Amino acid sequence: MRKSLFIILLTICCTPAFGQTKAITDLKAQQKRTMEQLALTSKLIDQNKKNTTNTLSKLNLLNSQISIRQSLIEQINNEISLTSAEIENLKAEIEKGEKDLQNLKNEYADLIYHAYWRRDMNEKLMFILSANSFSQSYRRFRYLQELSNYRKEQALKIEELTAQLNNKLLTLKDAKTEKEKALNMKKIESLQLTNEKNKQTALVQNLKKQEKDLRKKLKDNQQKINSLNDKIAQLIAEEERKAAERARLQAQKSNKPASSSASSSYTLTKEEQLIAGNFERNKGRLPWPVEKGFISGKFGLQPHPVLTHVTTNNKGIYIQTEKNANARAVFEGEVTQRFAIPGNNYAVIIKHGNYRTVYSNLTSIYVKEGDHVTAKQAIGKIYTDTEDNNKTELYFMVWKDKELQNPELFLAK
Repeated sequence: MRKSLFIILLTICCTPAFGQTKAITDLKAQQKRTMEQLALTSKLIDQNKKNTTNTLSKLNLLNSQISIRQSLIEQINNEISLTSAEIENLKAEIEKGEKDLQNLKNEYADLIYHAYWRRDMNEKLMFILSANSFSQSYRRFRYLQELSNYRKEQALKIEELTAQLNNKLLTLKDAKTEKEKALNMKKIESLQLTNEKNKQTALVQNLKKQEKDLRKKLKDNQQKINSLNDKIAQLIAEEERKAAERARLQAQKSNKPASSSASSSYTLTKEEQLIAGNFERNKGRLPWPVEKGFISGKFGLQPHPVLTHVTTNNKGIYIQTEKNANARAVFEGEVTQRFAIPGNNYAVIIKHGNYRTVYSNLTSIYVKEGDHVTAKQAIGKIYTDTEDNNKTELYFMVWKDKELQNPELFLAK
């Protein structure tokens, strides 16, 4: 019986409380980040309301807001599903706990009933003295003593189980409240999304009238970004070549046989291996290269928001932020390059073992080549285009050796 009581209490005490499960905690953190991004897009849209000109930048900002809001609604739906499951689990636990509690109370009442009829001290004494031997008398004495202690322990466990069930009932009430809040929030966000999509449709229709101008701007922008991408690829290839050459010369000095691939690659130092390993292990958890921002242009092939059958192939991601914002390092590393490209302002490359991160579209740079930077350290000010709705946008890339990576996969959600 004692073992069963222990199991009942352990089951109730160890059940994770609502709102503290990892899944819901992670969802809340995602929602907070998403709502911060929505607040930023709303702020930027409000700041540009005075500008009545329909521009591609304005459409991209609205598209980003719609995408972020859709993510928020999806997160709310996940929260509602998890909360509903939690409510059902709590109901089942409470129902089982109430049955167990009633059984304990019934058993305790039976013990009290029998104890009442045996309350006479003389009767207890006669029960002990009527034994056939001293050993049996002692065992009877111990039995009565343990029975008394057991009644006290059972009364205490009934109190504890009652308190646990009351806590479960409060948790259930909180869970229902949270679910109701989430449902109301979903309703509000869905209405906002419908309104934004209507604005999006109207803006696209107006911009389609500017197709010739849009195609010209796209061609000019693509030439600029291609020049930047080519320059970055050349610099990284040159860094790799120099590192391999240094490794080859060092091997010659130490009379070690040169590697067959020494002309194209090199072995990382222990420190570089550690940094690279830590960078890779933190994939999906790295801080953003801006304090506040949202992804305004995703990695890879992306359809043009207005021109049909036109795509762009982004080698990195575009992150829009506030005016006067700084770019910051996403991980510790060494600054290996700082350079300028006409029409693309300045860029910085930071090496993290065999990984590199690239930060482009900077107007001021706070670091120099050879500097060791730490995570979240400001490395430069992001350019604000006053002729394009004050757009402040960072172009961010991640390389592993000579291969491009999707930067979004490395950043914290």
